[in-house]
Amino acid sequence: MRTDSGPTLEACPVCRSRDLRFFLSVGGRDYWGCEICEARFLDPRHRPSRSEEYNRYLLHQNDPNDLGYRRFLSRLVDPLLTRLSSGSSGLDYGCGPVPVLVMMLRDAGHEMALYDPFFYPDPAPLQQYYDFVTCTETIEHFHRPAEEFDRLVTLVRSGGWLAIMTCFHGDDAGFAGWRYRADQTHVVFYREATLRFIAESYGWRCEVPVKDVVLLRKP
Repeated sequence: MRTDSGPTLEACPVCRSRDLRFFLSVGGRDYWGCEICEARFLDPRHRPSRSEEYNRYLLHQNDPNDLGYRRFLSRLVDPLLTRLSSGSSGLDYGCGPVPVLVMMLRDAGHEMALYDPFFYPDPAPLQQYYDFVTCTETIEHFHRPAEEFDRLVTLVRSGGWLAIMTCFHGDDAGFAGWRYRADQTHVVFYREATLRFIAESYGWRCEVPVKDVVLLRKP
């Protein structure tokens, strides 16, 4: 579609809808909104390069001894653990340079594999199937989220879980000053309704145990 306020885009990168609108220009970057799934996303022209992404990720300080960071991850880990059978197999997708979440889930007795396109790029784990897959602070970085979700759902066994943590986008009026938007590697922003839409599109059940955490269960 084309509008007077922005350039041309063909489809929403999250749900592939063509029902788009130009949303906002701030800080020299343009953002779009999808009228179907309610995602907000950065214009592809303004996405960071791979090297810019990598350099930004190197600044993340995910110390496994940081109790505050572990409490943060526990917002996803705790509700997920109540839904898993003992000794389940999982994949942390987009684990980053220091996979603290993997350590926590292994400590809880689960077998964990890792994948990250920058730090653990071996594709072998993507050829397996898992009882659960985790994505913590990952999906907002996806340049092609529809393709990524297509991949993720194939990795989960029937009856398994896809556990997601991302900061939900709320009020459009506060978007320009939102600190989450200011991170140049964050290119897609999801409402709770967006994740529910994604779950429904695959025929999965969706639970939101706490804000910013979504648990999707495969039939």
